[in-house]
Amino acid sequence: MKKAGWILLALACCLGACAPNNVKIEHDWEKYFTKNKAEGCFMLFDNSQGQFQAYNMDRIRLRFPPSGTFDILNTLIALQTGKIPHTSTVIPDSVTGQNLSTDQAFKVGDDAHFREMARLIGRQNMAAWMDSVKYGNMKIDSIDRFWLDNTLLISADEQLGFAKKLYFDNLPFTKTSMEEVRKMMLQENTSKYTLSYKISAGKMGKKNVGWVVGWIEENRHPTFFVLNIESEDPAFDMKKIQLQTTRDILLAAGYFKGEK
Repeated sequence: MKKAGWILLALACCLGACAPNNVKIEHDWEKYFTKNKAEGCFMLFDNSQGQFQAYNMDRIRLRFPPSGTFDILNTLIALQTGKIPHTSTVIPDSVTGQNLSTDQAFKVGDDAHFREMARLIGRQNMAAWMDSVKYGNMKIDSIDRFWLDNTLLISADEQLGFAKKLYFDNLPFTKTSMEEVRKMMLQENTSKYTLSYKISAGKMGKKNVGWVVGWIEENRHPTFFVLNIESEDPAFDMKKIQLQTTRDILLAAGYFKGEK
């Protein structure tokens, strides 16, 4: 079997769909990246069907800084260790002077809030919990910057696996903690679907690298997705393109209609 075949099989196995015919490469999704002169990958796993779809297999196992998507794990650890009692807790920021609750900071992507949270958790606790969940390369240097400064790295397939475990309460945290974080991730709640995700962007060298990590649920059936996208164009409207690319691909895959 060629190397690419082994990668496909390994990915299917790790996502609980260990059969090569459950993996579909979506070459057509390339157009959503090229129209914005961007590079990236997209992964989609329909849990009820056990079907995995992917664009750009060469990229999905490459690791990049998680940037603000690390806020998910950061919050779980803070809740588990009692550094915050709940996500409505306000953490005073001695640097910026802002006083946001964790759920507010999560929605707006306030890095200062989560840097303060990491300082409260401490290096030893942070390292132990990152090792417990096997998050990316599990590397830490400066306790309040390691997920932003190219020290901690994670791949798209690792992001997807982590999101899947969070949804199904399969992480080593209390169910209450995981439920609170899932509530923070909820972005849209309609009669046809619910859409939950964390969006973030950061720098890797000269490149702007963005993530959208989450799931869409229709008829109580979750489908997990990860977008990883990059551009060196300083005028690149990262957030707008991240969200539009994610929505375009989900629409092309048949979502938002309540029929999945």
